[in-house]
Amino acid sequence: MQQPIVGYHQDEDLHWVARLACGHNQHVRHQPPWTVREWVTTEQGRASKLGFSLFCVKCVEQAPRDW
Repeated sequence: MQQPIVGYHQDEDLHWVARLACGHNQHVRHQPPWTVREWVTTEQGRASKLGFSLFCVKCVEQAPRDW
């Protein structure tokens, strides 16, 4: 299920985590060559993706909200 990004925070390892409108969190790492998300490395890049939809596996699994 696609859910828009509504914010971000960093986890205890300082990896960026997207907060989705559904109440779930999802890591948004930049780990080339497997995952290329250069936008996550800057504040401006992250801001540009607010409202962008990500597939939320937790919604499909009907998991409880993370926040």
